[in-house]
Amino acid sequence: MVGRIILTEACVAEGAHWLAAHEPRFAIALEVIGAVPLRRRDDGFAALLDAIVSQQVSVASADAIWARLELAGLTDPAAMAVASDETLRAAGLSRQKARYGRALATAGIDYAALRSVPDADVVATLVKVPGIGLWTAEIYAMFALGRADVFAPGDLALQESARVLFAMEARPQEKALRAMAGAWSPWRSVAARILWAYYHVARNREGIRA
Repeated sequence: MVGRIILTEACVAEGAHWLAAHEPRFAIALEVIGAVPLRRRDDGFAALLDAIVSQQVSVASADAIWARLELAGLTDPAAMAVASDETLRAAGLSRQKARYGRALATAGIDYAALRSVPDADVVATLVKVPGIGLWTAEIYAMFALGRADVFAPGDLALQESARVLFAMEARPQEKALRAMAGAWSPWRSVAARILWAYYHVARNREGIRA
């Protein structure tokens, strides 16, 4: 069963209101950050390829590589599937990312069908593809599919933001943060949006480690 889908800023605002009413610390965060961003994007092959491209490189480097891939027509799965290592290296992909890109292009994922399957099935389908880990699959479900109740506790910024907002002595690890986020259902992806926005504020405060 597919739950609530976040489509507009109004959906995000509804979730933020619910969270603030159920957890006072989210109300505090909202006073600091103001409106919570929508952060929706198109789903499909390009969204996941972009996530692979962005792994372990700076935003500027990822943007430059993506621009070269687009210019060469390699953001199309058919083109990516037959591209040589030399072609992909010329665009800026490492040998490993080239392998991941081709694996994704030939994985046979029915992206349209993913829109109507439960969150757990979305994640289970995506993590079967080399180069797509749990974090990437959860981010895709949150922002490309708009799932309202998905969280990505492996994200270091979310862990650090939770540490600051909830006045924790240490940064919660993935398992602990996943358990903690259970109380934020059915709006866990809005909780993530709030925590990410709060992180950008908190990291600039004196005495807060980024």
